[in-house]
Amino acid sequence: MNKSATATAQSSLHRSAYLGGLAIAVGGAVLFSTKAVVAKLLYRYHIDAVTLIAFRMIFSLPVFAAVALWKMRTEAPLSSADRWRLVGLGLIGYYLSSFLDFLGLQYISVGLERLILFLTPTFVLIISTLFLKQHISRRQWLALALSYAGIVLVFLHDLKGGGPNIALGSMLVLGSASSYALYLLFSGEMVKRLGSLRLVAYAMCVSSVACIAQFFILRPASLLVQPMPVYWLSLVNGIFCTVMPVFMTMIAVQRIGAGTASQAGMIGPVSTLFLGAMILGEPVTDWQLGGTALVLAGIYMLSKK
Repeated sequence: MNKSATATAQSSLHRSAYLGGLAIAVGGAVLFSTKAVVAKLLYRYHIDAVTLIAFRMIFSLPVFAAVALWKMRTEAPLSSADRWRLVGLGLIGYYLSSFLDFLGLQYISVGLERLILFLTPTFVLIISTLFLKQHISRRQWLALALSYAGIVLVFLHDLKGGGPNIALGSMLVLGSASSYALYLLFSGEMVKRLGSLRLVAYAMCVSSVACIAQFFILRPASLLVQPMPVYWLSLVNGIFCTVMPVFMTMIAVQRIGAGTASQAGMIGPVSTLFLGAMILGEPVTDWQLGGTALVLAGIYMLSKK
């Protein structure tokens, strides 16, 4: 009886830990996806992408800098080669990717933006095939076909009402997804050596400095003076939509594994679609729901692989 009770208690604890990790993964995915909605709200105050991303990084930089300093004191020093690699990763993965994403959001709906970004795993697969000569299986080809069919469906639907700006915005966000795919490919080996927390903290510091420097080079300092809602929304963008999702995803991966955490992240496009409808008044149509279902199906197949 004691053994049975102990086994039941352990099973209950494992289940609670699993469900807790799953909840953290879902929460992180929803928060990260919400940045598109927050960006749309900020654009209503007539700021541009350069200013928006600078404010985002101003609020998130102190947290990542604190983590980076902690890691510098507790971990072995980086080699000169690793320092340069981190600079490159920060510029490609978080600076360029974020900048292109926020530029594209000026022209397209948050639902379409999130679906395009969700194609990042397919870009990783395509780049690996073209340059690393990896083989694509029939299952992977089917996953790619489903994913891109869903994007085309939503794109054509939005193109009818948005004109040429939809194409421009979609291309910018495609560039963002491609840039982040390159970051994922190039960072794989460094993650194993440095750890994900240390790598992300350093890369985000590089990205933050680049985004803030870009602002002071391209815009007058007087643009730092904005209405109070801009500061509050930027705080939400920097802390709740940037810092928290990063750490929540890491915690979730530790608790439930990368595969399950990535599948939980599929809630992102769905949450963005409905948050856009509730907060921004963007319509949810059958075309969008159908396209979202196709993209999710394709990415689910890739994640199972």
